[in-house]
Amino acid sequence: MIALCLALMAGGPAAQVALPDDRFTLSWIHTIEKVEWQEDWRVGKTGLTGLEARIKGSGAGMEPPAFARLERGWYRWPMPPETRPRLILARSEFAADHRLCVKGECRSLSHYVGGVDSVILEPCHAP
Repeated sequence: MIALCLALMAGGPAAQVALPDDRFTLSWIHTIEKVEWQEDWRVGKTGLTGLEARIKGSGAGMEPPAFARLERGWYRWPMPPETRPRLILARSEFAADHRLCVKGECRSLSHYVGGVDSVILEPCHAP
């Protein structure tokens, strides 16, 4: 089973999240439009690969691409097939925290690492 590692950029406690099928979803609320955004990701040995992005509406700075399709109120589109070694997510005390969803169960990033500092997400590697 592969795992996702989460750590605060500023240091501090780290966490591992087991991924039964190597996938997870990031979800957050756009700070201006108050609309939900979701991204599905796959974790591999060399990094994280985006699969699909979704937004429930559109607005300032979050327009879906022209090839997005509208399904049940969500604009959906495939993400570019790039593998990144890690994701760095900015956080703020003035905005709702990102949520990490595994097999439909979602928890805020603060559940895993606390605080509001930026969080690094990357594949866990055995020592």
